[in-house]
Amino acid sequence: MALYCGIDLHANNSVLAVMDEQDKALYEKRLPNDLSQIITALQPYQQELAGCVVESTYNWYWLVDGLMDAGFPVHLAHTGAVPQYAGIKYTNDESDARHLAHLLRLGILPEGHIQPKEQRALRDLLRRRLLLVRQKTLHHLSLQSLIARYTGQRLSANEIKQLSSKDIAELLEEPIVLGGQITCLARRWLEEAIEVLEHKIQKQLKPRLEYQLLTTVPGIGQALGSTIALETGDIGRFPGPGHYASYARCVKTEKVSNGKFKGRGNAKNGNKYLAWAFMEAAHYAAIWSPPIKRYYQRKQARSHILVAKKAVANKLARACYHMLSRQEAFDVNRAFG
Repeated sequence: MALYCGIDLHANNSVLAVMDEQDKALYEKRLPNDLSQIITALQPYQQELAGCVVESTYNWYWLVDGLMDAGFPVHLAHTGAVPQYAGIKYTNDESDARHLAHLLRLGILPEGHIQPKEQRALRDLLRRRLLLVRQKTLHHLSLQSLIARYTGQRLSANEIKQLSSKDIAELLEEPIVLGGQITCLARRWLEEAIEVLEHKIQKQLKPRLEYQLLTTVPGIGQALGSTIALETGDIGRFPGPGHYASYARCVKTEKVSNGKFKGRGNAKNGNKYLAWAFMEAAHYAAIWSPPIKRYYQRKQARSHILVAKKAVANKLARACYHMLSRQEAFDVNRAFG
């Protein structure tokens, strides 16, 4: 008899439910988030387990990796797409765990993609770089506005980058000068940290074919190529270019019924990092590539500027799908001809 396990994962504990083919609970217990305890609890059922379902929460890495290393078949539930209960008034953690096992038994569990551990770590390192870049920008703008507020001078971005602690001391008076100097030091530290991360990421990514192919696309450089390669993962997990463009949030989210517009929804479903990367690539491609610029200008003449950029991003996402699937370099005439 096949058994099915659902795990409702929380910050400090997990609720385990092992169900049989008649949805009868054979085991149900709340355990602390300790891998050894969870594996010990599931080992008596391991031979019959058809799968273990873990919620795709913010802290699923350790549990999924640990169960897979122990030989358990693991499924990652796409939390946002899991269908809700029907006809149940009261729910709790135990019923949530049973519901996941139930969906797995029926074969209707919406699953998330489990990237290989090594690639996932490199992807998270790249996301950490993006966080530091945003923090650096905040410090840069903060210093720029501080100087404008106290001196009336509007320094350019390049002038702000050249400032030293001594220069800030000459521009500002006590006691606010200390705030400017600390902001300057924080921005410089962030720049050095970003360089360290970029060196590590590029060392790992440059030999990879998918990265080399992506950087042949106009508008996609090292940072965007790294983001697209790592956030995409295995291109084979997408059935077609439309699914990939949807995952990158490059398609419309309109709801139409009987030819009438009924609203929008599901706009945040997909990968926000890919969405950012393709919009950035569309912006630069429309500047530096004449064929893409002409396509962008035609779209812009008939619609809003953001709609035109999204159209370019959609084209680039579809082109990248075909490039990665066929392992071919970018051909602007095929994509925008």
